[in-house]
Amino acid sequence: MARIVMKFGGTSMAGTERIRRVAGIVRRQQEAGHEVAVVVSAMSGETDRLVNFCREANALYDPAEYDVVVASGEQVTSGLLALTLQSIGAKARSWLGWQLPIRTDDAHAKARIESIDTDEILASMARGEIAVIPGFQGLTADNRITTLGRGGSDTSAVAVAAALKADRCDIYTDVDGVYTTDPRIVAKARKLKNVTYEEMLELASVGSKVLQTRSVSLAMKEKVRVQVLSSFIDENAPAADTLPGTMIVSDEELEGLDMERQLITGIAADKNDAKVILTAVPDRPGAVSSIFGPLAEANINVDMIIQNVGRADTDTDVTFTVPAADLDRTVAVLEENSATIGFQKLSTDPKVAKISVVGVGMRSHAGVAAMMFKALADRGINIQAISTSEIKVSVLIDSDETELAVRLLHTAYGLDG
Repeated sequence: MARIVMKFGGTSMAGTERIRRVAGIVRRQQEAGHEVAVVVSAMSGETDRLVNFCREANALYDPAEYDVVVASGEQVTSGLLALTLQSIGAKARSWLGWQLPIRTDDAHAKARIESIDTDEILASMARGEIAVIPGFQGLTADNRITTLGRGGSDTSAVAVAAALKADRCDIYTDVDGVYTTDPRIVAKARKLKNVTYEEMLELASVGSKVLQTRSVSLAMKEKVRVQVLSSFIDENAPAADTLPGTMIVSDEELEGLDMERQLITGIAADKNDAKVILTAVPDRPGAVSSIFGPLAEANINVDMIIQNVGRADTDTDVTFTVPAADLDRTVAVLEENSATIGFQKLSTDPKVAKISVVGVGMRSHAGVAAMMFKALADRGINIQAISTSEIKVSVLIDSDETELAVRLLHTAYGLDG
């Protein structure tokens, strides 16, 4: 018998018919002899609807009251799933975030989990009950409702799995695993049987939408084995133990598996970045700090950075990327600090895409980046910026060339199925 945490996203919970299908999947896991806890998201589109209500009520809304409103979506689905499980003969009850409780810090709308009290829920599971827990929500030390940020139900599920010392955390989504790239772009993309935490963390951070980055980071820290599966399976399908999803595990566990490792695990594309160029910034100590210090204070994340020495050796051009959603704020912050920075011209380009090649094989193989650059150059795709890590190379290109670049690299690295 295993202890399993199952998480279902918004598309899986979108309406009573889909909730009934989810209940069948959960029931089969319990009938297989496992202890089961379930974490659910709000119905697809519901959180957006609740956010709009907050904006209509008060454009400068109190984040604490915002959390009270948007957390209600998961409360609805947790209760509905518990009711549906009861209707098919399973013992089930819902546990809201404050009932466990799931303790968080007080950063409303982007809270971080600090602890989870599991005594009551473990006793409930020992009695044969299925625990249904709303994702995305928690409770501060002064008993105010918090939410974890968009996509936070993945983080909730991993945190619950860690607290319960579960054997694994099954994340059910609208895809049946992690692929070498987006199958909508490359028809020959292959589903991966196993991925390391580090690879999944890099893929999630550079555009793969399968899992929230925070959830992968938490899984790696707490050593929670995570499996990505599809909830859109036949009602008579076998339990998740026998379904071919993607298992996300530690490097050490993967090394012990009998499998042939690819040099590159996957190719990711992200069109949600924007490029910012500051021309003729004085080339002196502290110049870069005067740019990125104010951006950091405004909680704007900066990714790729390129600094070039100007022709006169007295100034420099600085190019960097920020999330496209933060472009207007970035421009406002830079213009506000223009006297201190001393740039002559500020220009932006939102029509860019970040293409990333990810794989632990980079640690022991030379020439991975060179292969990427050559493949793109051979098709006349210009690289505007580059960033690297131990297991990732990312380049910035024109967004119109995104799909071509992904197909080229998928083939160049031998990932086509």
